[in-house]
This record gives sequence, structure tokens and C-alpha cells, in this order.
Amino acid sequence: MTVRVMLISPAMNAALREARFDGDAPLDRSGERQARAAADAVPVASRALCGPSERCLGTATALGLAARPEQALAGWNLGRWSGLRLDAVGAAEPAGVAAWLGDPSAAPHGGETLRALVERVGGWLEALDGDGPGGDGRHRPSGDDGPGADGPSGAANGPPTARDRSVVAVVEPAIVRSAVVHALRLPVEVFWRLDVGPLVLTELSGRRERWNVRLGRPLTVPQDT
Repeated sequence: MTVRVMLISPAMNAALREARFDGDAPLDRSGERQARAAADAVPVASRALCGPSERCLGTATALGLAARPEQALAGWNLGRWSGLRLDAVGAAEPAGVAAWLGDPSAAPHGGETLRALVERVGGWLEALDGDGPGGDGRHRPSGDDGPGADGPSGAANGPPTARDRSVVAVVEPAIVRSAVVHALRLPVEVFWRLDVGPLVLTELSGRRERWNVRLGRPLTVPQDT
């Protein structure tokens, strides 16, 4: 059965502005404001997930998603480099940075290799094909069970609909890039040639080992004409 996966990169925070390796830092005020402004552009899905970082959790909340943290969607574990500035690490460990950029099986930081990251994300993506439906993850006023009190399809004990097989997840850019590399069966090194900005929506649809990708677009509310 076809699965639709919608990945949203989190909003801006200080670590991004300062070109630091991923650390568990919350959104800054500007990032939170931008996420709130984009809330109406979030696509509806049967389930809402997010990476466990403060940045992903904060973005999901600002977007109006009651997202469940998913450890398999945690950001890239960069070991002792986490939270450090890229230029500082490059000056202190130039050979290590060169190995990190040139060899997907290298982990000079003591954390996760690029190859392991792509395999982790790919494993999560492929496992979705066997998952069942869930709630749509949107915040609702108390007492409002949404369309159809018996589930997202609106029919008690009815068959799953296309909406039942959809997932929206707020995840770090490295997770989005890894998902695209896996879905399209690209060489792992292509990871470095993919750019994912803040609050960008990337959509994947298909089933196990057969995925189509709609490349990232800014998560913005359409303007009335």
C-alpha cells in the first residue's frame, strides 16, 4: 500500500546561524515566529512525528502539531563535535574533517558515520510500509474529535484510506537528506550535494524500495489573489 511521508525541516535557531554542528538547542524567537506563521501550510496527515531535539520539538509545537518524538529520527550523532563551530573544528582537526567529508564510513568525531545515518533513516522509512493508521496529530480544542469520531477516515471499522497511510514529521536537515538518498538509491556521497533550508517540506510517496520524491519547497501559506 502506498505511504506518503512529509518531512519538514525545523525553523532557525542560534546553532544554524553560527554554523555549528547539530547540538540540542531550542528555536530562537525569530525561528519560533516563522514556524507559527507557517502553521496553516502544514499538510494534514494521519500521524505526526518529530525528532527528539529541542529544535524539532519546538518547531512541531509552533506548527500546531501534537507530534510524538521518534528516536529513529534523531539528528546525526556527531560525537564530540556536537555543538562546536565548523570553522573551529576545521582548524583543530583538518584531517578529521577531510575524512568526514570524503569517506562515508569515517567517524573521526566518535559518533555516527554518514553511511550508518543513511541506513538508520532508510530502515525507518521502509518500516512505514507495515505500520498501521493513527491519529492526525493536530492540536484540537477539548471535546473536538475531528472529522469522524471513529478515526481519521471518518468511518467506524472501515478500511484504511490514503490519509491513514500518511506521516508528517519535523526532522533535522540531515534526516531529510538521508531519506532522499535512500529513497532514490543514490550514492551516499550525494548527501553532501543536497541542501535543506529551514521550514522546507519534502514529500516522499510509494512503498518499500519504490519511492518517488517531491523536492523541498518552503512551508508557506498561499497568498490570496
